[in-house]
Amino acid sequence: MKPIPKIILSAACLSPVYSFAQLPTNFVLIMMDDMGYGDLSLTGATNYKTPNLDKMAHDGMMFTHFYSAQAVSGASRAGLLTGCYPNRIGINGAPGPSATTGINEKEMTIAELLKQKGYKTAIYGKWHLGHLPQFLPTNHGFDEYYGIPYSNDMWPNHPTAKFPPLPLIEGSETIELNPDQSCFTTDFTNRTINFIEKNRNNPFFIYLAHPMPHVPLFVSDKFKGKSEQGLYGDVMMEIDWSIGEILNKLEELDLDENTLVIVTSDNGPWINYGNHAGSTGGLREGKGTSFEGGQRVPCMMKWTGKIRPGSVTNKLASAIDILPTLAEISNAELPSHKIDGVSLMTLILQEKNANPRESFLYYYRENDLEAVTDGTYKLIFPHKHRTYEGFLPGKDGLPGKVNENEPLETMLLFDLRRDPGERYDVLSEYPQIVEKLQKIADSARVDLGDNLTGVIGQNRRPIGK
Repeated sequence: MKPIPKIILSAACLSPVYSFAQLPTNFVLIMMDDMGYGDLSLTGATNYKTPNLDKMAHDGMMFTHFYSAQAVSGASRAGLLTGCYPNRIGINGAPGPSATTGINEKEMTIAELLKQKGYKTAIYGKWHLGHLPQFLPTNHGFDEYYGIPYSNDMWPNHPTAKFPPLPLIEGSETIELNPDQSCFTTDFTNRTINFIEKNRNNPFFIYLAHPMPHVPLFVSDKFKGKSEQGLYGDVMMEIDWSIGEILNKLEELDLDENTLVIVTSDNGPWINYGNHAGSTGGLREGKGTSFEGGQRVPCMMKWTGKIRPGSVTNKLASAIDILPTLAEISNAELPSHKIDGVSLMTLILQEKNANPRESFLYYYRENDLEAVTDGTYKLIFPHKHRTYEGFLPGKDGLPGKVNENEPLETMLLFDLRRDPGERYDVLSEYPQIVEKLQKIADSARVDLGDNLTGVIGQNRRPIGK
């Protein structure tokens, strides 16, 4: 056998990042609704198992300090799909059937980004970026859409809500009102698998946005009563089954080596729903707050042959970083307007001293800068916030009480390394850290504004109307 020329050896030893253009990488992005940091068996869930999610972490990378764009559904999804803090693009909260706004046509979604490179694109599940025709996914880069336009509790039969009938939409047409939600997880999974099979010879991007485990909970007959934790555990078992079906299909079609699969959640659990809510894994508060339980969420990435199995990163990362990461992998051109995400490729490839995200901003409500972190320390500013503490949670689909306007009147500093539950204020001990984080916040206020301090901000863009 002839010796391999040295030049070929050198090329073979290059980081995989240099070979991405040789074979287009597919992307499957899976977003849960209200799944908490502690809802996987590998993060402490009890009385049910999530073997496929656990195996995904075992075969890929687990992010332990991963943050949703904001601690509420619509805004969180806006940040995920545009790579921007939601308040930069005028989106906040969780708009329902009465909303007349949505994502602006001038914003670029991940789907539109990848269409530049010839990708086939689909979304199955929950959209929540505007339900009027001009805001639907097929007008924002997606070839296929099958799902619901907003949260699954925004329907007339939920015990605590009174809304018009929930529409199930295909493309831009409503095909059913008040559909059977027990079919959702399986139907959206099967649609995903069919799209993979149909596009096995094309580069593809699938956004599977499961409406579960958001209340009201629904599960198919094949998982009803299967867990020892009641309906919530059953729902999580079906979600885990969904992940397994998708990963198995990619392996069956020999697509796993050129497909990056990402699993995360839109925000923390809605914990006043008690046994119908998830777990924060010991983090403070939950959905709708800028405490860790509201915004730190699970994230796993699997990419056979590229991501080292069993990898764990404790570095700061966020859902807003997914768009620029996929742009780097696909060699797609980033939008011309400003975004806030950074590529996570150095983390994914475990390059030495990789730390692409040096800070993260916790915005909430319309445009309130409530906290900032450098990944180790977190500075929280005075604001009114939701609190679940001191109230007995609800049961079997009914919510317990919360205080939506708990006053926080002084700044707090937490050391997230030693105190991820945010219980021990160390503000007086680290004045230099406080000064550093204050400077980050001041810069953010000039750029994005801050209603808490009355700063307008220079670089916000309008919501679509």
